[in-house]
Amino acid sequence: MLRGAVNRSDATALVRLLTEQPWPDQALQLIGDGLFAALDQHIADATTVTAECIGRLRTRDWEGDAELADQLGARVGSGPTPMLRPLPVRLEELAEVLEGDPVNCGGRIDLRNGDVWSRSSIEDAGSDSDEDEEDPGRWLWVDGLGSRAGHRDMRDFIDTTSDPAEADRLGIAAEGRGAFRRFRGVLDRWPDELTRWSGFSEDRRLGRARAWLADAGYRPSTPRS
Repeated sequence: MLRGAVNRSDATALVRLLTEQPWPDQALQLIGDGLFAALDQHIADATTVTAECIGRLRTRDWEGDAELADQLGARVGSGPTPMLRPLPVRLEELAEVLEGDPVNCGGRIDLRNGDVWSRSSIEDAGSDSDEDEEDPGRWLWVDGLGSRAGHRDMRDFIDTTSDPAEADRLGIAAEGRGAFRRFRGVLDRWPDELTRWSGFSEDRRLGRARAWLADAGYRPSTPRS
């Protein structure tokens, strides 16, 4: 429900859910992004909920959490404004090119509009892409980080699993080539755990993308329609 509210840009529903239901701590990056819209729309209780989100981010302290907490704090006036340029990039798209198969990951971001180009899309563009090289200031290049962080996510998720038998099965699946496919396959037998993993993995990836962008001197702003 939270993801649906954020994806629909339904800031009113998001704030209502956060004031009425327990918070899923594996979705703080997603929640924080949605709260920017709630603050822009001056939704009742948005400032109070944002303060709660900032506190939870600082306590959790995953990669990218401090950057999001700082950006939210600046928005509500509880901290200094980070010296980062706004860029209308979608973090989930950046995460896709930032991580994965070392052979294929990587790409670039168009600084004019926030479009994310994967390595394959650049290659498919062919000569049109060559013409773009005449304007080097147009692009923010993304060197892929590979899959190491994703493997660490699997191990860290296993540590949060309370069932020893389940943890053993997941630990075996997470080893060697094809680990991501096997890990997901094992989780298919436990729908609730699969949902929890999806949120956990997504929030980790969003946080790493946000931290990478901040290191490059940018922060995500509202993407264009």
